[in-house]
Amino acid sequence: MFTIEHDFDATVITLIDEGGPHLHEDVTICAFEEVVTLEQLDPRRNEVMRLTLSMAQLRDLAAALDLPEGSYRLTRSGQD
Repeated sequence: MFTIEHDFDATVITLIDEGGPHLHEDVTICAFEEVVTLEQLDPRRNEVMRLTLSMAQLRDLAAALDLPEGSYRLTRSGQD
């Protein structure tokens, strides 16, 4: 399950784990104009862990989900 909210400066997506007996904490994804952050509560430390991705890293991640093992560099069409 997930929710989507459009705030003033970001789109906020929350992923809710409904998978089974060993559920993970919700993941909150905030898409800003220049970066995307992923946040999840670490119950062992009782603190929120945050990961920040640039738009280029996010683009690479999206591409990597559909590629086989290897090393890649994405380029924009028409650019070196």
